Amino acid sequence: MAEKINVGVYGARGYVGGELCRLLLNHKHVGKIFPSSGEVEDFNRVHPNLNGCGLEFVRHSDLEDKVDLDVVFLSVPSGESMKVAPKFWNKGVSVIDLGSDFRLNKETYENVYGKEHTAPELLEKTVYGVTELNRERIRNARLIANPGCYVITGLLGLYPLLKEGMIELRHIPINAINGMTGADSKPSRDTMQTRVSKNILSYNMEGHRHSGEFEEKIAEISGYKPTVNFNAAHGDFTTGIHLVASPLVKLEYRDRLTRESLLAIYAKYYEDEEFIRVITREKKSAGIEKVYDVYPQVRNIRGTNYCDIGLDYDRERGIVKVIAVADNLVRGSAGSAIQNMNVMMGFNEGEGLRLYSSP
Repeated sequence: MAEKINVGVYGARGYVGGELCRLLLNHKHVGKIFPSSGEVEDFNRVHPNLNGCGLEFVRHSDLEDKVDLDVVFLSVPSGESMKVAPKFWNKGVSVIDLGSDFRLNKETYENVYGKEHTAPELLEKTVYGVTELNRERIRNARLIANPGCYVITGLLGLYPLLKEGMIELRHIPINAINGMTGADSKPSRDTMQTRVSKNILSYNMEGHRHSGEFEEKIAEISGYKPTVNFNAAHGDFTTGIHLVASPLVKLEYRDRLTRESLLAIYAKYYEDEEFIRVITREKKSAGIEKVYDVYPQVRNIRGTNYCDIGLDYDRERGIVKVIAVADNLVRGSAGSAIQNMNVMMGFNEGEGLRLYSSP
């Protein structure tokens, strides 16, 4: 294990690239950080929250030519990572892709994104980067595909139920609201403050691209390919994901389950996981009275690498309600990528990530 490593952030101009730089600046095992952009700009103007940090943009081509890189994070649009990753792979640099190019098998990728995958030889060497589910494989990986922000939140929320075999997989409804940073950093008329304020924006309702990622990864966990009805929207807040999955419980489990028994299962599965918090507060009232603090809330995970999970059970209808919240830029992107880097490089898994949300 190196005392200090040099890290590249390929595509550091956007929100995720900025978060990678913010978190890496506080990592005791990271030496030099090289953020790259298509055009050399003033780093302090692009990321004013990091003003004075000392980082400067380099061109993509200059980052590709560097010989002293240990790890590179790729934060580029779909179709770009598969062009860039081989350049670093062939130089012996470990690659963590925050884009979509290495998350899926070749057939699923080409079906979902409608383009040919040009680096299929690297797909076979890729490890899918949900740290808690693939930790041992990540230790020996050189190419990690970071999950989509919705998918990592949903998979962590559903994983114990999938492993226990308690739910019907034919149809899994998942509904999620993401902060506006999930709408990209490029301005558009529909995402202007005047359109977003006091509003919720649904999108890609004909079939969100993350549905295919959900289905492929759930099949790998359960052995059965489900139909995932995934619905996404952006809400009037900057960061965070509020996700609700409502799977149907198999008939043989319906009368046995309670909210308390489900919480006990989840607490057992995640008892040793630093960045997963199961909300086990007792529900002291019932009926029509509204109780809020027994479920996860977005405000409590903003700026952190935590995924908070809460549960309830509609016994009359046999439906489990899984509520999972995570910061789309940290846990959903930059934070989980650094968590994977820590495991891959032999560092303490939580290094650089032990941050709590502000009130």
